[in-house]
Amino acid sequence: MAPDKEKDATLALRGRVWIEGPDGTFLGYGRVVLLERIRDCGSISAAARSMEMSYRHAWKLVESMNRQSRSPVVVKSTGGRGGGGAVLTEAGARAIECFWSAYQDFKAFLAQRSQQLEL
Repeated sequence: MAPDKEKDATLALRGRVWIEGPDGTFLGYGRVVLLERIRDCGSISAAARSMEMSYRHAWKLVESMNRQSRSPVVVKSTGGRGGGGAVLTEAGARAIECFWSAYQDFKAFLAQRSQQLEL
């Protein structure tokens, strides 16, 4: 029976990439999206809502990233006249940039290696 070339074309490598820290995952796709939403929304609660995530879970992720980073990625301010909020720090912006750069390299690697599959 002759090989089916069309089936060969559908095979591809898939994977996930994350950055490990001393306590496990430091940055992954979802955590980076959370950081971007915090940057854009100005608060952890609004960022969590936009991702349909509980505030508690979002805060735990932020605490984990802050604990594992050399300097905080997010700084939280408590309420008051203007209300509370959260600000992405310079370290947070660098973390986002670093992750997306590694993510793009990883996707390129998977695409390139997928073309070499001979199964």
